[in-house]
Amino acid sequence: MSSSSKPKIWVQSDKLVHRILADLHATKKKKSRVILRMLPVTGTCKAFQEDIVKYLTTFLEPWFKTPNSGTYQIAFKARNSTHNKRDDIIKAIAGVVGTLNPKNKVDLTKPELTIIVEVIKAVCCLSVVKDYALYRKYNVQEVGKEDTATPDGTTEQTDTSTAELKEAHDAEGATKEDAKKEEATKEEAKKSEEDNDDNNVPEDDKEVDEDEGYGKPRAATQAGKEGKERKEGKEGKEEMSPSPPMCY
Repeated sequence: MSSSSKPKIWVQSDKLVHRILADLHATKKKKSRVILRMLPVTGTCKAFQEDIVKYLTTFLEPWFKTPNSGTYQIAFKARNSTHNKRDDIIKAIAGVVGTLNPKNKVDLTKPELTIIVEVIKAVCCLSVVKDYALYRKYNVQEVGKEDTATPDGTTEQTDTSTAELKEAHDAEGATKEDAKKEEATKEEAKKSEEDNDDNNVPEDDKEVDEDEGYGKPRAATQAGKEGKERKEGKEGKEEMSPSPPMCY
């Protein structure tokens, strides 16, 4: 019984992904509608700080061990994992890089190399890539966008996430402003309506009280008149009634 095996082709994922992104950056032609980000994985270990530090001690040697050196940044992200704290992992990795060569420096603006640390549950995926900032954090859709011209003559790409956040913030501010204007308009309309109601009351429904100097409703005034007339009539009857004979 004979068996045959197909030849295997081993690909360096970091170089392959970098070449794909370089082509997208140069041609600006999108070749995929479903791929968002391409992150190469060139090493894996257990997702515990001790295991990560131990593995990186040898894993990072090709890029950072003397005589090699360069500027770098650390991109850490954890999914479905809560036992690793971001700051602790970054400090531990920076300590490893500094031990390999003291000339290695941190640069968060335009680093030469980026150490990618992706924790997924109990597995840590590692890689070291170039041009991480230039290729929009290896975002395929962003790299394929056309550059926009700036006033100083240079070109830059618009960050979709930043633009969306700004647009959402502006929309929220505009909504709040419109709500305030609408509320103010309602208050003015209500006040104007109340003023019109006061001005439209017929004069016949008001009578001026000469003693107090302000208008009273006609119903209240009429009731006061009737009570006054009853009182005066009663007093008149008392005056007209004959006085009893006087006995001496």
